Amino acid sequence: MSHDDHLVSLLQELVHARGPSGQEDEVRAVCERELKSLCDETWVDSAGNVIGLLKGSSPDAPVIRVMAHLDELALVVKRVNEDGTLRVNPLGGIYPANYGQGPVEILADSGIIPGVLSVGPQHTTADSARIWETKIKGGNVAMDWNHVYVFTRRTPSQLQEAGVHAGTRVVIARSRRAFQEIEDCIGGYFMDNRAAIAIAVGAAARMKDSGVRPAGDAYLVMTTCEEIGGHGAAYAARTLPGDVSLAVDSGPACDEYGVELNDQPVVVYGDVQGLYDKSIADRLLACGRDLGMEPQCAYWQSYASDASMAKALGQTPRAGLLCIPTENTHGYEIIPRNGLHRCAELLAAYLEKPE
Repeated sequence: MSHDDHLVSLLQELVHARGPSGQEDEVRAVCERELKSLCDETWVDSAGNVIGLLKGSSPDAPVIRVMAHLDELALVVKRVNEDGTLRVNPLGGIYPANYGQGPVEILADSGIIPGVLSVGPQHTTADSARIWETKIKGGNVAMDWNHVYVFTRRTPSQLQEAGVHAGTRVVIARSRRAFQEIEDCIGGYFMDNRAAIAIAVGAAARMKDSGVRPAGDAYLVMTTCEEIGGHGAAYAARTLPGDVSLAVDSGPACDEYGVELNDQPVVVYGDVQGLYDKSIADRLLACGRDLGMEPQCAYWQSYASDASMAKALGQTPRAGLLCIPTENTHGYEIIPRNGLHRCAELLAAYLEKPE
């Protein structure tokens, strides 16, 4: 199997794995397996981050932490209603329109319980106030999480016995996690941030196959809880050696930022948390051009990454961000298939010559 085919196959496996914030076990297991085959050392830290160390060739080169997050956008149970439906809140920046009505899985203490994210009948009037106010004639209020619920067809006592309670995670059902091939693109949920994990793994595989070492020690860190505050990355930045945290993530392809949905990586200079280090961004840009690429440059708003959140907290002195262009961020996301290969190639080149 070629590198590119392996990346796509790995990405589908990663997307099939469930990984809501704070409960990323299935994704963590896949990452551990991949990193153990590529890295000199592999372990899981106290925050649940999976870490693989690629030992560098020079003690004088900068130590770099490459961060890609394990967790996916998900829901959390706020309460079990008297009719056995679940009131849920988002874990991360999502709205009902991002998910749509459809099958979900409730990660109960006793196992997985099927459910359906539901709005209720649309053939209703003002007597059904919750539904009515979202209609044009009834108020035209944007649908939010107080307008939807998770249908379970179980009683509160049955749910309690199964271990469903406040804090239980709810995720998109596995039946909805298959890819769709769309010309030169791949569509699916949770490209954010499974695509970035595949890119980091792909960079390590390229370096191993070519016998190339990173200039300095490189820590591949698959982090926890990025979608709800970057907790895993902040811990890793504080406890691992080095001054540089380089996040790999999905980036919005849209006219607002002048970023196109193509296979050229995106080098980011800033986001809502502040500025990325210009020297890191400039070096990523130069590495891409040396490879014959035309990396896109961006300054994100309404966006933060593991690296920028860690820097804002004072846990890393230097930060960078490399993105794969993505349509429908935080929804049914679409990436250019060849973008995986391009980003992995650029990341490997940067680790080999970061300065």
